[in-house]
Amino acid sequence: MAETPAGAGAGAGAGAAELPLRARLSFAAGHFLNDLCASLWFTYLLLYLHAVLGYGHRLAGALLLAGQAADGLCTPLLGYEADRSAGCGRYGRRKSWHLAGTTCVLVSFPFIFNPCLACKENTPQWAAFIYYLPFIIIFQFGWAATQISHLSLIPELVTTEHEKVELTAFRYAFTVMANITVYGLAWLLLNFQVDQPDRTEHLGIQDVPIFRDLSLIVVGLGAVFSLIFHLGTKEKPYPPGSLPQLEESTPLLQKEPMSPPRPLLIWKDWLLEPAFYQVAVLYMSTRLIVNLSQTYIAMYLTNSLLLPKKYIATIPLVMYISGFLSSFLMKPVNKWIGRNLTYFVGILVILAFASWVTLARQMGAEIYGAAVLLGAGSATILVTSLSMTADLIGTNTHSGAFVYGAMSFTDKMANGLAVMAIQNLHPCPTELCCPACISFYHWVMVLVTGGIAIAAIASLCCIMVWPIRIRYHAVCLQGLSGAGTPYSGTESVEGRSQHSAVN
Repeated sequence: MAETPAGAGAGAGAGAAELPLRARLSFAAGHFLNDLCASLWFTYLLLYLHAVLGYGHRLAGALLLAGQAADGLCTPLLGYEADRSAGCGRYGRRKSWHLAGTTCVLVSFPFIFNPCLACKENTPQWAAFIYYLPFIIIFQFGWAATQISHLSLIPELVTTEHEKVELTAFRYAFTVMANITVYGLAWLLLNFQVDQPDRTEHLGIQDVPIFRDLSLIVVGLGAVFSLIFHLGTKEKPYPPGSLPQLEESTPLLQKEPMSPPRPLLIWKDWLLEPAFYQVAVLYMSTRLIVNLSQTYIAMYLTNSLLLPKKYIATIPLVMYISGFLSSFLMKPVNKWIGRNLTYFVGILVILAFASWVTLARQMGAEIYGAAVLLGAGSATILVTSLSMTADLIGTNTHSGAFVYGAMSFTDKMANGLAVMAIQNLHPCPTELCCPACISFYHWVMVLVTGGIAIAAIASLCCIMVWPIRIRYHAVCLQGLSGAGTPYSGTESVEGRSQHSAVN
């Protein structure tokens, strides 16, 4: 277990002891509402707006882009403010922002998956855009506040690299369970609906009640899990910028230091660190693969493979079951082969899926096998990239929210722009899909997995050549110390084990 350096953020001292299982589970429950809503947002928003409500490709893409842009802009600003704030009274700063974000999500999300209340058949589409836009902005603000505050708790609750991987794996396991819940509920609702006399095998206006009920159930379940998080997760409140107080067991006389004290990094320092941009590119590539494949898998199933609408629930369900099972392998695999090789294995699985889709123009039952590959590969690269981000932050937990906010900014903006570009390239001139949809969504699935995976491999190679560590700031500190002895923290601000472990 790595030593806790002086000046680590609050909660770092608490991370020296292993976090109890109940605390880990309650922490992981804190992102369940976000995960439920994100599953509906990415998987079904375009499908709902286009196939159910009948809006055009560009309007559906513009609403998703507006949401991603709002999320992307809010995320770094919220991260900066979350690092500076002291919380509400005795409530911790991270949990205070989490509570505010959760409230925004609960009051806005149900309106997104309900028809426009004031719209009629002859209402122009731009009016519907104006109606949905405020709800989407409020939802994305709340989603970003919840995500950043929750991620920022990881390096504050635990300090060692393998504990971070384990806590991230717990968090991702709940993410997968949230997706399984959404797709399982969608499957049940679709099955109940097809028992009606006017059942159809394809989506249409008759499916509005399915998405309405699904959104209401999601909000109710998420509220319960958010309550579990706030009751079971303990955060030590402290004023922004202050150092943790000495505990009773802290010795008053320390051993002779081997190096000068390590000043804390602020947000300006991160912008000068090459490792900050290395991890940002890798995280962005990872999120593009995961989110775009999740966004277009339903379109691929219904328009390219021409499968019945029940597959929009069963195939994502299989994906996330495989992701759930693979998430439990993250800790032993990371210990065995290291971060970089674990990520590389996940990318190889993604490339195997892309190759399968490329060669098989028509698929029946074998689509379930391809879904297993996509789910396992997505889980592997997502957990590993989040662990790399936690490694980058290390002991600088006071500015951790800014780092996660910046990473999420690149992710959200890239996803929104990519969706808008794909929607603008749609070959059908009308709102309904034409025969060209078959090949269009086929190649979309190939490119958003295999094409982006190649870019992720290039980013991973850069990290393998130049490992994740603090460089510029450490060199400046060495020059200021004037001691002539190398600053022991130059190898990594995260602690003595990070440089050799992040491999």
